[in-house]
Amino acid sequence: MSATNFTTTILVDQSPQEVFKAVTNVRGWWSEEIEGNTAQINDEFDYHYEDIHRCKVKLIEVIPNQKIVWLVENNYFKFTKDETEWTNTRPTFEISEKNGKTELRFTHVGLVPDYECFEICRGAWTNYIGNSLLKLITTGKGEPNATGKPQTENEKKLSEKP
Repeated sequence: MSATNFTTTILVDQSPQEVFKAVTNVRGWWSEEIEGNTAQINDEFDYHYEDIHRCKVKLIEVIPNQKIVWLVENNYFKFTKDETEWTNTRPTFEISEKNGKTELRFTHVGLVPDYECFEICRGAWTNYIGNSLLKLITTGKGEPNATGKPQTENEKKLSEKP
C-alpha cells in the first residue's frame, strides 16, 4: 500500500491575500455548480459534475492568507467500484511566501495511488490547480466545469459514456 498523497504546487506573483481569495472562490476555478459557502470555517458546500462525481465538503481549517483544509464528508464516483473513495479525505491548500512570490501547495491528503480514481483525480487536480486556479489568480478568470462544460479529457470521456 502506498501512502503518497497527491500534491501539486504553483508559484505566482500575486499576494497571499489574492491567492487566498481565489482559492475560496471555488465556483471561479473548480465548478460553477457549487452549492453552499466556500470561504469560512465550518462552511459546507456540495460539488457535482453531471452524474459522474458528487461530494459534500466542509471547511475544517481556515487561516486567512495561509491555509485552508476541506474535509470530504460524502463522495460519489460513477466510475469506480468503491464509489466513496474520497470520503474522509482532506484537500489542503497551503499558502506561503517564497523569494518574493506566493507559493500555493495543494495536497489532497488521503488521495493515494492505491485509489482506483487516482489517475483520473490526479489529472483533474493538476488541471484545476495548475491551470484553472492559476488563471483565476493571475488573470481574474478561471476555467471551472459545469454541466455540459467538461474541462479535462477524462471529464469529456466520462460525459460521453452511456
